[in-house]
Amino acid sequence: MIHYEYPLSERIRTLLRLEDLFDRFDAYASSLELHAHHAALLTLFELAEVAARADLKSELLQELDRQKAVLAALRGNPNVQGSTLEQVLSAIEAAHHGIYQLPGRVGQHLREDEWLAAVKQRASIPGGMCEFDLPAYHYWQHKPVDVRAGQLQRWLAPFSSIRSAVEIVLGLLRDSGRPELHHAIAGNYQRMLESRNPQLIRLTLADDLPCVPEISGNKYMLNIRFVQADVSTVRCCITESIEFELTFCTL
Repeated sequence: MIHYEYPLSERIRTLLRLEDLFDRFDAYASSLELHAHHAALLTLFELAEVAARADLKSELLQELDRQKAVLAALRGNPNVQGSTLEQVLSAIEAAHHGIYQLPGRVGQHLREDEWLAAVKQRASIPGGMCEFDLPAYHYWQHKPVDVRAGQLQRWLAPFSSIRSAVEIVLGLLRDSGRPELHHAIAGNYQRMLESRNPQLIRLTLADDLPCVPEISGNKYMLNIRFVQADVSTVRCCITESIEFELTFCTL
């Protein structure tokens, strides 16, 4: 099965982008290859750009406060496992404290590093990071693998509280919905959202179906069109009935 997610707010869109960048960084940084560490550093620059939104910290703090209040009210509920609840509350408290202690904009430590600033400037130029452009970067790339990996993790470390908050918020959001089975007649599906007011829509599709969903929507209406996934042909709509699972997620 393949999961497709569509955010219905700019806030959730930003969190999904951050989540993807954190996962991509992990994949690159854990490699032993020189070029993978190069990709990890470029991903770090992307992280700093996406996380630099002025309202990101305040929005995360507010959401963590709200979720903490909601979950704390469940203490003593016989239908809730107490140990799991306390773990989640503890994780929320730790992430909240970490974000509150962050000085300035997220990723400021990368912008204040002159060496990284020089690398980032050249990275914006196609082919601009050759050894004759950045000999110091070329030298860094030829340091031992463990030295490069350690440096990458130190540059990532100040993002840890933001990452924890993103994981908590998206985890609670995804767990809030229950999948429903639906059919797209002639490859099209449309419905009014009415009082659901979801923040995230998750669509699950069998991975052997040669199509992908094109999702558009707002808080009132949802439209899904299934189109051929084969990149070697002109993209066109699927004309057969498609079975899929749909989950509406709301915090």
